[in-house]
Order: sequence, then C-alpha cells, then structure tokens
Amino acid sequence: GLCLLVVRLFIGVHVFLVSCALPDSVLRRFIVRVMCSVLGLFVRQSDPRLRDVSVRVYIANHVTQFDHNVINLLTSCNTPALNGVPGFICWSRGFMELGVTGSRAELVDSLKVYSSQRGNPPLLLFPEEAATNGRAGLLRFSSWPFSILDVVQPVALQVQRPLITVNVADSSWITELLWTFFVPFTVYQVRWMPSVPRRAEELSEDFALRVQELLAMELGVVSTRLTAADKTEHMKRLRHTSLLPFAPGSQPLAARSRTPSSLTGVAPEDARITAMAQRVKEVLPHVPLEVIRIDLAQTNCVDTTIANLLEGRVPFFPESKEAGTDLPAPSTSQAAAASGIQGSVAVPSSKPATKQFAKSPVERHLSLQERKRALYDYARR
Repeated sequence: GLCLLVVRLFIGVHVFLVSCALPDSVLRRFIVRVMCSVLGLFVRQSDPRLRDVSVRVYIANHVTQFDHNVINLLTSCNTPALNGVPGFICWSRGFMELGVTGSRAELVDSLKVYSSQRGNPPLLLFPEEAATNGRAGLLRFSSWPFSILDVVQPVALQVQRPLITVNVADSSWITELLWTFFVPFTVYQVRWMPSVPRRAEELSEDFALRVQELLAMELGVVSTRLTAADKTEHMKRLRHTSLLPFAPGSQPLAARSRTPSSLTGVAPEDARITAMAQRVKEVLPHVPLEVIRIDLAQTNCVDTTIANLLEGRVPFFPESKEAGTDLPAPSTSQAAAASGIQGSVAVPSSKPATKQFAKSPVERHLSLQERKRALYDYARR
C-alpha cells in the first residue's frame, strides 16, 4: 500500500497536469480516464444511451469527495462550489466558482442564468449536500437544485473498494485521496436513469422527494428524512462524547477506582453500566437505580441519561428518603456544588422541596419547576 501510494502520488501529478493542459473534449476524457485507471480509479457506466443530451441538470447521490471528478470522466459537466474557500484548491478539485457568497436564492438565480446559456456544460448537483457511505440510505434531498429547471436526470452512483471503507465521516478530502492511492483499486459504478420532468403545479419539495425515492429504489437503499444538518449534529455529539471523562474506554484511573468492590466477578459490561449508574445517582439521588440502568443501557452516555431524566423523557416514581440511605456519599466537590445550589435557588417555602405530591395542583407545578431548576443547575456545575 505504501509503495502504491508513493508511485501514484507522482503519477497523480502528471494526471493533474494533463487534465489542465488539454481542452475539454472526448480525447481529454479518454486519456485522463486511462491514466486514472493506473491510479486505481476504475469507472464503469451502464446504459450510457439513457443519458439525455438535452438535460441541463444531473442529480446524483453523494458517496465520496471525488464523485464530480468521476462523472466528469464520462461526460462534460460542472459542479458549483458550495462550501470551502474559492481559489486554487477549489479550482484544482474541479469545482466551478460562481462568485456567489450570499443566500441560496442568489445561488439559484446564478445557476438559472448559467443554464440558460446553451454553450455551458450541464450542471451536476448533489442534493444530499453531504457524503455518505451509500450502503444504508439517502439523506433528504434539498429542494433548491430542483428549482433551477423543470427537467432533471438522476444518476445512481455506487462505489466499491476492498479492505478499506469507501467513505469515513469527518475525514478530509486529502485523507480520502491518500486512502484511494493506498488501496489496490476503487470501482465507481455510474448508472444513468431516465430524465424526470416536473409535474404540473408540483412544488420543488415534492419534486425533490419524488426523485429521491426513484434514486433510492435504483440503489436499493432507504429514502430517509435525515438531512446534512442532522449528520453534522450527530458528528458533534460523537466528538463531544469521546471527549467526556466518563465516556466508555476513556475513564480516568480515579473514576475507575471508585467502582464498588462488589462488582468483582461481574461481567465487564454490567460493571461499566453500574459504575455509570452510580455517577448518575450522585447527581439525581431521587431517581431509582434500576430506571437509570435501563436508560444507560440504551444511551450508553451519562450526560444523555441525566438530560432524559431531567427533561421527563424517562418516566419514574421518585424514591423515598430511606431508600437512598445506602447510596455512596457524593464527593466533596459535589457536596459543595449542592450546598451552593441550595443557597442560590429560591424555594417557595422555608422547608426543602418534598418528594410527595402537594394537595394543590399549583403547588405541585411550582415544586416541580423549582426542583427542575435546581437539578439543572446541579448538573451544569
């Protein structure tokens, strides 16, 4: 793999220079395609006669960072640069710079002007707006690519690679390029589908959903309602969980040493869940331990379980004061935080918040809100 990587880096420079020197034509695409096969990039297409030369917008699913380069080896097309800083890197990767940095409405207007000029190549757009591995489902298509013209042609793209996964979330295009040079080969399968016109009085959202369903059926995957923003938020949660001190596999020695000695002989997974449940119990002493364990088995995260319990997503009956007497005492820092909270949170009456329901609904509501506020402050500290 390392030998292939070094050799292909030198060959890749020649491929880049040849693609820049030759004008866009069938001869250039043939030469670059043959040179890319030396780099381990093999491109196959099925039913090329289905490609409609009159269509000005191609719609494809997004699998890798180089999908537009691969399809450009088969036919002339341009992909606008939506993310990233315009400049040499953007141009060298094969993106088209429109000079539009405003809203999507301005981008759509610029693309409409571009498509109205017959001398320009067709547009290749990726409505998913984020790359996936292409094995489970399609992200929800954005509607703006379907408001440019009334006829689009879907392009189904599948990528196969031995040993190494095709797409890794949160990796840069440079990393993906190096892995492409490292593995023996990567096969891109391009399938042209019949063009899809917009129906009478059909909204762009409905048009996008219909094309998404057709592409999902062609690829044999699920048409999901998850968006690129959902993927970004999911990656933020994964990064946040991996940095937490109580994340699985990253517990400090002090935290692991607090595991009760009675857990010896218990399965490692049960011991880990029990240790995490004890930490949640220190923050929320009125929550039954069994409820905490059940939710931790699903979330596998102390932070998420605390949020579920505080926000009422997990129903439970509060434990009595006697039931929690055998719990381990909180640490000094937690006791100090608790005393600070008790001094800073104003309670309706002089006595502490009771764990029994009051007679009046108004009093019950005020007591609930007060305890939730105190628990939020406690959890944050």
